[in-house]
Amino acid sequence: MHRRHFIKLSAGTAAALLFSRITSLAQGNVPIMNAPDEVRAQSDGKWFQLKSSNGSIYTYNNIQVALKHNTGMVSVFVQSPGTSLNAVRLKWKHKLAPATKILGDHWERSYGDLAWRTPDAGLKNPWYVLLHDDKSTACFGVKTGCNSISWWSVNNHSIELTMDTQSGGVGVQLGNRKLYAADIITTKSTETERPFTTAQRFCKLMCDKPRLPKQPVYGINDWYFAYGNNSAKLIRDTTAIMGELAPDSNNRPFSVIDAGWATYSPLLPGDGGFMDDFSKPNDKFKDMHQLAMDIEKLGMQPGLWTRPLCAKHDDKASLLLPRIPGRDDPKSPILDPTIEENVARVKYNVSVYKQWGYKMVKHDYTTYDIMGKWGFQMTDTLTASGWKFNDISRTTAEVINHLYRSIRETAGEIYVIGCNTMSHLSAGVFELNRIGDDTSGKEWARTRKMGVNTLGFRIPQHNTFYATDGDCVGLTNDIPWGKNKQWMQLVAESGTPLFISAQPEALGTEQKAFIKLCFANAAKVQPIGEPLDWMSNAQPEKWRLNGREVGFDWG
Repeated sequence: MHRRHFIKLSAGTAAALLFSRITSLAQGNVPIMNAPDEVRAQSDGKWFQLKSSNGSIYTYNNIQVALKHNTGMVSVFVQSPGTSLNAVRLKWKHKLAPATKILGDHWERSYGDLAWRTPDAGLKNPWYVLLHDDKSTACFGVKTGCNSISWWSVNNHSIELTMDTQSGGVGVQLGNRKLYAADIITTKSTETERPFTTAQRFCKLMCDKPRLPKQPVYGINDWYFAYGNNSAKLIRDTTAIMGELAPDSNNRPFSVIDAGWATYSPLLPGDGGFMDDFSKPNDKFKDMHQLAMDIEKLGMQPGLWTRPLCAKHDDKASLLLPRIPGRDDPKSPILDPTIEENVARVKYNVSVYKQWGYKMVKHDYTTYDIMGKWGFQMTDTLTASGWKFNDISRTTAEVINHLYRSIRETAGEIYVIGCNTMSHLSAGVFELNRIGDDTSGKEWARTRKMGVNTLGFRIPQHNTFYATDGDCVGLTNDIPWGKNKQWMQLVAESGTPLFISAQPEALGTEQKAFIKLCFANAAKVQPIGEPLDWMSNAQPEKWRLNGREVGFDWG
C-alpha cells in the first residue's frame, strides 16, 4: 500500500490526529499501521538502516524485513541468512501533543510502577502502549504469542516498535528460515469510550483466543504466613479451617500448596524456593496423592506450586544454562529449555502432579531463570550479553513459547497459573497469570504498592488475556486487619481471582465472617472492577465495583 492511498481518519483531538497520521483503514474500515518511516536491524551490536522501494519489503545486504497486511494487522517477517540478528526496529514519525499521557505494560509481572505518565524516549513500554489526551485514546501493540520480545518507545517526534530477536544474550542464527516476528495491531477510542474500556477492548484485539477458567477462581495459599516452612499437616489444618467458609455451591475453592513441599537440594537444605526434585515430596509431605485427596475431602480443590527450570544438584553441566549475573550461584543450577531432555523433565513433573490429582499447577521463575533478571531490571538490556542457549537458532521468545506450550499440553484440563512468566507469551496459553510482584504477610506497604497498583493497571487484561491474579491477601497478625480487609474486599468484588493466605492465629470471628462474604462474592461471576482515578493515582482509591462507586484508604 502506497502512502498516496492512505485514508485519513477524522481527527478532533491530538491523539486522534496522531492516530490518523500513522494508520490507514483496511478492508472493513479496520485501522492498520502505515508503512514505517524507517526500518532498522541490529546485528552484533550495530544498527543498519534497511531500504525499500515499495513500502513492504526492506533490505540491507542479506537481512530482509517484510511487512504483510493481514486482516486488521500488519505481520512482520524477518530473514537473515548467515547473519546473527539481535533486533528489528520500526519507526513512525509524528508530532506528539504536549498534554499526552501514555500507559505501557510490563514484560512479566509488574512491580508497583505502572502509571499514566508523560512520554519518555528512554522508557520501554513492553508489548503495547496507550496514548491519551483529554478526549481520546490511541493504542499500539503486538498480538500475544509473538516470536520476538517487543516494546514501544514514544517521544515528541516518533513512535518506535523494537522486536528483540536475540537467542539468549546473542543474536539469533535463523539460517534459511523466515521468522514470523510479530503482528502489529492498533485501535483508537470511540467518541464516548473511556480509556479503561478502550484498554479492555484493545486487550481483546491483541489476544483473540484467551484460555479462561470455566468458573471464577478463588481459594487459599500458604506462602504469606508459612514462607516455605509448610507441611502436610499445616495444609490439612488450614484447608479445614478455610473450607468451612466457602459457599455451598458447585464452584469449590482451591487450596494451593506453595514452595516447600518438594525434595530439598543437599546444597540448599531447607530452601523451598530452589529444590532438587519437583517430582518427589520431602519428608514433611511424603504422600502428595493422599494429600490431594484429603484436600478434596475438606471441600477444596488441590493446587501445587512448582519451579520448572530448577536443575538437580548433580545434573550434568551440558544440561545447564551458563552462569550470568543473576544466574551465577553454583548451588542453584538452571536447566537449558532448548534441550529437549530438559523439556521432557518439565513435562514429566507436570504429568506427575496430574496423576497425584492436583487441579491447578502454579509454575514460577521461568523469566528470571532464563534471563537472570526481574522485569524491573530489564531497562537497558533484557539479559546479560554474550551467553548462549544450546540451540541459538530460535529466538528467546520462541524458546519460551515452546516451554509454555509444553506445560500447557501436558497439563490438559488442569488449570495452569503462571508466575514470573512473560505476560504476552502466557496469554492464550494459561488460564491464569500472577500479574504483579509479591504482596506480603509482613509489610502492608508492599501489598499496597504491588497489589493495588498491579490490579489497577492490569485489570483490563482480566478475561481478555487470562484471569488476572493480583496476588494474595497476606492475612497475618503483622498487618493491620483494617488494611487487609480493604484489599480483600477490592479483590473479592473486582471479578478477579481471590487467594487468601491466612495465618490461623490471625483468624478471629470478624475475619472469618468477612472471608465467608468475600468467598461468596469471588465464587460467582461479577462485573470487572474499574479504577476510576487511575489516570492520576498510581494506587487507585476510587473504584466501580458491581455498579457502585467504592472508596478505599490505602494510607
